Amino acid sequence: MESLVIPLLILVAAGVAVALTARAWSRRRQSAAPAPAPPESAELAKMAASKLSEEEHRKLYALIAQGQAMAAIKLYYEVSGQGLRASRDAVAALAAHPQPFRSPPEAASEPDADDDTPQRFPYRYRAIASKGDVTREVSSNMLNDEIYGRIRTLAKSGNTEAAATALTRHSDITMKQAREFIALLDD
Repeated sequence: MESLVIPLLILVAAGVAVALTARAWSRRRQSAAPAPAPPESAELAKMAASKLSEEEHRKLYALIAQGQAMAAIKLYYEVSGQGLRASRDAVAALAAHPQPFRSPPEAASEPDADDDTPQRFPYRYRAIASKGDVTREVSSNMLNDEIYGRIRTLAKSGNTEAAATALTRHSDITMKQAREFIALLDD
């Protein structure tokens, strides 16, 4: 009987070791389960912008425009209460997809779409047109993709005066400079 005690103890120890190894392996497998996919970058930018007040929004885009990504992430981290990784992703999305400030619907009324005053955005939009060796650039915080698209459509349809007028309304350039820019858009 004494001759069976040592092999029995070795067998029990081996069984415990196998059980512990299997348990650790299953836990590692469960923790390595894929995380839910992050939302689309543009959607993430909209969600992130909605969490900012007007002043925070302005400060954040000022930091992004100055190339101070770490300071922008820190500001968003402090303001939103989200984690560091979520703040980093949100700032990257806001930089890639600039969002105008939108006040909460119940707090302020939206301006009419027919209003002639151009809206100012918290970021600078750069439009560049070139033909051959001639290049012109317009940089303004009253331009965005939608407005610039309308200006390009007017120019391509042959309505260059309306396009130049719209460009001067949404930037700080003269009519002559706008006509030169629009002439470069004409194909």
